[in-house]
Amino acid sequence: MISFKVIKRKVGVGPKKGQDAFVAEPKSVTKFSATWLVERIVRETSLSEGDVRNVLITLRNIFIEVIKLGASLDLGDIFSIRTSITSKMEAKEEDVCATSLKKPRIIVTWKDTIRQALKKIEVEVDNQKRKEEKKKKKKEEGGIGQHGN
Repeated sequence: MISFKVIKRKVGVGPKKGQDAFVAEPKSVTKFSATWLVERIVRETSLSEGDVRNVLITLRNIFIEVIKLGASLDLGDIFSIRTSITSKMEAKEEDVCATSLKKPRIIVTWKDTIRQALKKIEVEVDNQKRKEEKKKKKKEEGGIGQHGN
């Protein structure tokens, strides 16, 4: 479960620029390290720690090669990646050249199993003001019902 807290922020863009707004922000971010990943794979497979580290290094090298080629790579049931370079709009056809190209990006497309997992994330927002309002409302409703009897 991901737990959120409510914080105040200044709106940076749009018609409400400069005004205060409230947003939900994660209380903390859970990070798993590469060491954790290696240990987990070793525990769940017959691979040694060295084998797993070699696979990860090789996978990184393959990613670099695929990206340098401007290609895409499909990683089965996990995700696929593709390199994308879009172009700026130029007024004249002859102005379109290599400098018209924007910064290269990597697009990650998650496969269905991962998209389904995203839908199952449990969240809660710890909003003290909302809790106080609900208590206040309950007291008012409870009070009215008691006087009517």
